[in-house]
Amino acid sequence: MADNRMKYVIDSNMQFPLVELYLEAGESAYIQRGSMVYHSPGIKLSTTLNSKGSGLGKLVGAMARSVTSGESMFLTQVSSTSDSGRLALAPNTPGQVMALELGSEQYRLNDGVFLALDGSAQYTMQRQSVGRAVFGGQGGFFIMTTEGQGTLLVNSFGSIKEIDLSNDEITIDNAHVVAWSTSLDYDIRLENGFMQSIGTGEGVVNTFRGTGKILVQSLNVESFANVLSSYIATGN
Repeated sequence: MADNRMKYVIDSNMQFPLVELYLEAGESAYIQRGSMVYHSPGIKLSTTLNSKGSGLGKLVGAMARSVTSGESMFLTQVSSTSDSGRLALAPNTPGQVMALELGSEQYRLNDGVFLALDGSAQYTMQRQSVGRAVFGGQGGFFIMTTEGQGTLLVNSFGSIKEIDLSNDEITIDNAHVVAWSTSLDYDIRLENGFMQSIGTGEGVVNTFRGTGKILVQSLNVESFANVLSSYIATGN
């Protein structure tokens, strides 16, 4: 790995893998809230506002981000005081973990797929068009977008398939999209209009155009939740 990249191991012997991060003294990373499983004595976890800037502006920015996108106001920052710091993470959904190297390639992320980000990289929330925000159901009026250099770990619900576009176009059910290259143009819409979408069961889709990479997950958390709901007793 390059010197400025996160050092990690994804345990391939586990069906639903843990991820171990290795930090030297002074190194840091950001992780998904509640994802920590265990850590060594040299690791410190702290809460930071999910916004840039400082003082009142940082607080207001974090609150606005939470209201407009549904994203948490806070992030968990991990830092190490030891040259042998170790931290294990587990995603909040059963599936695959994949590392994406940031630099010449940057990504946009759907909700719930962020697991960890190297301390030398960061992400911002970029405004989406009204149509994308209304139909997307992911990220609301803002979408998580990476920048800088480092390593991003994403997790899926089910397995991940990579799709590479080369000056081409593809339409994917929005609930199956994990992440995509910022170089791609995208449009979120109903597959066949309101009535046809009800009839076919195919709802919101994302059409990508251009050249770049798309990560797709094999399972749909919304469909899975609907299956489970028929087995959950309601309060009558």
